[in-house]
Amino acid sequence: MAARIVKEFTKGLWKEIAPFRFVLGLCSVLAVTTDVKNGLGLGCAVIFVTTMSNVLVSALRKIIPDKVRIAVFIVIIATGVVIVELTMQAYFYSLFLVLGIWIPLIVVNCLVLGRAEAFARKEGVMLSLADGVGMGLGFTISLVVVATIREILGKGTWFGLPVMWEGYPGFEFMIRPVGAFVCLGLLLGIMNVISARGRRKRK
Repeated sequence: MAARIVKEFTKGLWKEIAPFRFVLGLCSVLAVTTDVKNGLGLGCAVIFVTTMSNVLVSALRKIIPDKVRIAVFIVIIATGVVIVELTMQAYFYSLFLVLGIWIPLIVVNCLVLGRAEAFARKEGVMLSLADGVGMGLGFTISLVVVATIREILGKGTWFGLPVMWEGYPGFEFMIRPVGAFVCLGLLLGIMNVISARGRRKRK
């Protein structure tokens, strides 16, 4: 059982990392990653919502009627999002103002609903917990990596602190939408090359 829990947790960190493997949740990945702090904030919110929804869906899976399961899943996910939104308003108001519409849009994030439908409704609570945390953490890692590249190259800072030489002009296009697509495309290419080499070695 322990081995299965570890497997379900770790798959979301590389093998099934959602934005890069399944191209899920890309709107938020591209929109909020001009700054690492914003990416990390949204990522933590997704970890909470994914974990909470997975656990509740798994715990209630035997009593949720199949015909209305999607509606019930959305209600559960929306509850988690409301908790996150109110918590951010109370304790991280500046971050809440920056993330804006992307917090409530977690409700329709394909990653969250996809894990509830594809995994949590079929598996036990512990496995669903591991899946939710792993998938949410993988999503957060994706946000932070993309945001790190864009913030350093675009602004010369990391978490708002200068990391480049004095007078660094910055590549402004990296903090624009085109920069997000370029960064994402390069990362997808690098991951595909690494995965292809790994498959060749195993053969």
